[in-house]
Amino acid sequence: MYEGSEARLRREARRLKMDFAALKSGGFIKQTQENLFTVRLRCPGGKLSSQQLSKAAELAQKYGRGEVHTSFRQSIEIPYVHYQHFDAIASELKEINWAVASCGPRIRVPTACAGCTYNPNGLMDSQEMCLEVDRRFFGIPTDHHKFKLSFSGCPIDCARTREMDLGFQGIAEPELLEELCNGCELCIPSCEEGALTLVDDLPVKDADKCIYCGDCIKVCPMDAFLVARKGWLVRVGGKHGRHPIYAYEIANFVSDEQCFLLIEKTLEWYQTNGRGRERIGATILRLGLDKYLDEVVRLLNLELIEKSEERRKFRARGNFYD
Repeated sequence: MYEGSEARLRREARRLKMDFAALKSGGFIKQTQENLFTVRLRCPGGKLSSQQLSKAAELAQKYGRGEVHTSFRQSIEIPYVHYQHFDAIASELKEINWAVASCGPRIRVPTACAGCTYNPNGLMDSQEMCLEVDRRFFGIPTDHHKFKLSFSGCPIDCARTREMDLGFQGIAEPELLEELCNGCELCIPSCEEGALTLVDDLPVKDADKCIYCGDCIKVCPMDAFLVARKGWLVRVGGKHGRHPIYAYEIANFVSDEQCFLLIEKTLEWYQTNGRGRERIGATILRLGLDKYLDEVVRLLNLELIEKSEERRKFRARGNFYD
């Protein structure tokens, strides 16, 4: 009689006297193969030193089958590891100040693009923020489900903040110094949002279309466009998976320090209001976005994005079902 994979795993767990769910929360993920696990290594922002990269290869050769897997969330994973090697791997990682990551209902390792560290498109330092958020919040239990965070340095949004429980995207507001503008019009076609029009030989911005990408600032040969302010556009409640949810834009021009407070208060709100194994996006759908905005965002005095029409300029287009 055919035995399904879940039944086989339950039988194996009883035989080994192991809690596979608890091991998974600690970064040791049970594979289909008997006695074998994938070990997920902690890589905030996808950044690895050459020493860490060498160690991952060494561990894969010593305890696995000589291969590694790069996860979709920038982690390095070593598959085909026998459970008897867990302690040895943890010990060797500790020698270079490295550790195993986590799964389960807790704050996961955050992801990030290169940001402004070396990417010319970057507006905010997504890498530094990612490392600091990992230091402060990694592994905190949510009491409900996983909680994923990401940081994108600009509106290209390589780190997919729209699909995260809490996402942060760098933005920059342009300001025109009229006395420096020569009316060359280069900024007009550079704006992919169509937010600039030429009026009396000067570019005029439509605030309802501008998504603060900063392209007009970059292209101006006269340095007539300056950065008035920079910060983070914040999104909440997104997820991918079999039933994806796109996140809500909730605040503009949030500072680094405000991000830390927002993460802390959002987690507290989710712990209090979540039910069972629902993600925070499902909690917001059940209780309404206004409840979250009232009990978290407004209390922190952030620059609130309150109305749906204010969010519309950030929305994706495509094959959505009503």
